[in-house]
Amino acid sequence: MVRVRFAPSPTGSLHLGNALTAVANRRFADSAGGVLVLRIDDTDPSRAVDGGEAEILGDLAWLGVRCDEGPVRQSERGPLYAEAVERALASRSAERDAEGAVRLLRGGTTLLRADGTATYQLASVADDLDLNITHVIRGNDHRPNLEIQQRIARALGGELPDVIHHGLVLGQDGKKLSKRHGHSSIAELRDEGFPPEAVRAYLDELDLPEHDVHLDLARLRRLAIDTIAAMSDDDLAAAVGAPVEVVPVLRGARSLLEAKDYASLALEPAPTNLTPEARPTLDRFVELREQAPERLSPAEARAILRELKAVGGDLRALRLALTGAETGPELAAVVAAVSREDALARAARAGGA
Repeated sequence: MVRVRFAPSPTGSLHLGNALTAVANRRFADSAGGVLVLRIDDTDPSRAVDGGEAEILGDLAWLGVRCDEGPVRQSERGPLYAEAVERALASRSAERDAEGAVRLLRGGTTLLRADGTATYQLASVADDLDLNITHVIRGNDHRPNLEIQQRIARALGGELPDVIHHGLVLGQDGKKLSKRHGHSSIAELRDEGFPPEAVRAYLDELDLPEHDVHLDLARLRRLAIDTIAAMSDDDLAAAVGAPVEVVPVLRGARSLLEAKDYASLALEPAPTNLTPEARPTLDRFVELREQAPERLSPAEARAILRELKAVGGDLRALRLALTGAETGPELAAVVAAVSREDALARAARAGGA
């Protein structure tokens, strides 16, 4: 059976490149009816951050990446690494120095530090062998480790799994994506309002790039717009934390963050006092709205706006009266989303009544 693993360090929210690796491993396992193991590479306490593992688990759940086994924590597997070192010593592939550290004879790679803790290289290989991993899918930045890890695997009496390297995600400057570029972590994308389905679709589109790729923010934003447009009314309302009645206002949003702003405009507009010139428009709007149902269909809302335009109404003033802002969602959607009672009250306040 195909067994793959995703092995992040607990350093906080997943970097977008690490997320690409996680999605690629899940897709590879699914294509072969295999298993994905989550391994937490925490042999270096200095790199771990409080709550780092929990952030990773949350990011994977947000992306819809299911792990079949784990998390397996390297910090809890010391006896396995100690036994692996003994095998390497017994095979005469490694030697212990005067300080107690153990190194491979070929190349001098350290397997065990003098304090008895395993290095990344030993722990990674020992885990892959112990967990019966069949394929390792990881970024190109790990290519330099391949030959070393193959030698370690043979020193332990095994063979390294098949290894597939994929390209890295780069910023527009051609350098490895980092915090200075923005949009570099799953937490940042989530905070910016990208729907999880859009981020997952983008990573699935990248597949297993042979070469490094530049982050395509335009494509990611397009996927966000398409995702929001395709969401059901109930799902979109839930994602934004708004009542389903205001969903028409949310439909044109480019992100969930913008959708939340739109919902606020429809539900809690800022107070606005308009000049007397706006009064005829507001008065006509009140007449039309009083005659219409409590809740309007989009077609009914558009009909009211057409009537106002026909008599030279100031639609900018109406938008200000209803939302407290000069820009925002489609005005017809706002008129449809706001109840008759609220619409009349807002028009009265803005007109100084």
